[in-house]
Amino acid sequence: MSSDRSIYRISFVNQDKIYEIFARQVYESDLYGFVVVEEIVFGTQSSVVIDPAEERLKTEFESVKRSFIPIHSVIRIDEVEHTGVSKILAMDGSGAAGNVSPFARPAGKKKD
Repeated sequence: MSSDRSIYRISFVNQDKIYEIFARQVYESDLYGFVVVEEIVFGTQSSVVIDPAEERLKTEFESVKRSFIPIHSVIRIDEVEHTGVSKILAMDGSGAAGNVSPFARPAGKKKD
């Protein structure tokens, strides 16, 4: 499916939440350590029911032309057939949301 109309699902950690968004372009940035996400796509609202999480993401990304995501925040990038519902998942105290765990981060210095 490497056509001009490819859609990618990107999952990444942002402020202790897992964001799942859809975009038409994803590539390595010239800025070292970042992934570029362009042309963010949201599902079409064909029903009267509006998903508040997706509306929040639409508001957050409405004027964004290009987003630079730190590579260490990316959990997964999938090429998919169709867009789905973009969402934000809350992480529990252990740093996991469901069965997804972020990479281990370096521990800070111990205070005596």
